[in-house]
Amino acid sequence: MIILPAIDLKDQKVVRLYKGDFGTVHQVAQDALETAQSFYNAGARFLHMVDLDGAKSGQRVNAGIVSLVARECGMKVELGGGIRSMKDLEEVDAMGVARMVIGSAAVSDPDLVRAAVARYGDRIAVGIDTKNGRVRTAGWVEDSGLDYLVFAKQMEQLGVGTIIFTDIDTDGALSGPSYARLSALQKAVSCRIIASGGVSCNQDIEQLNRMGLYGAIIGKAYYAGTIDLAQAVREGGEQ
Repeated sequence: MIILPAIDLKDQKVVRLYKGDFGTVHQVAQDALETAQSFYNAGARFLHMVDLDGAKSGQRVNAGIVSLVARECGMKVELGGGIRSMKDLEEVDAMGVARMVIGSAAVSDPDLVRAAVARYGDRIAVGIDTKNGRVRTAGWVEDSGLDYLVFAKQMEQLGVGTIIFTDIDTDGALSGPSYARLSALQKAVSCRIIASGGVSCNQDIEQLNRMGLYGAIIGKAYYAGTIDLAQAVREGGEQ
């Protein structure tokens, strides 16, 4: 299972949110590249980045930082946040990002997903962000009304090979991942699944690994010091 430590960017700062609430934003590190290099030194070879400004407004104010990190950190970078068109995908591709995550646009514009997969193949992932089992969009503030399992099956039919599943109620809460919903998702689709949200300790990583997931994102637990990243990478296995 690959381990993806996370860097969320807002106003060119490394920040974290609590349950996706922009009102809770707070800076957790001084320098994105130094933070990424510390992940690399712990053995991580994949990095999950979120452009929160892109997610909320579509403005790519953090592009320079993403490009720098992607070029210099030594890890494969996946980026989500505000990718809503083929032009956006081309811009993100030019930053040196390895995997591009389509979120809200996958709900509103499934034709974009189809075209993106046709052009970029496995470099496309879809982020499925849920609250009470329903897909949320627009930086998690809008309820699409879609059941997450139905939506995941639709994405699989479009050729999506990787799904990043976030249960908003667990994100940043250090409460443990949403194991039951992840298990249901595993049964519903054959896509590679990356768990996001709620990882609080190394025991959570062990459990997710036992479930046979493709990957797990570590965010607040790293910055809060409740998880040993190097141990998590070792437990995850080959990266």
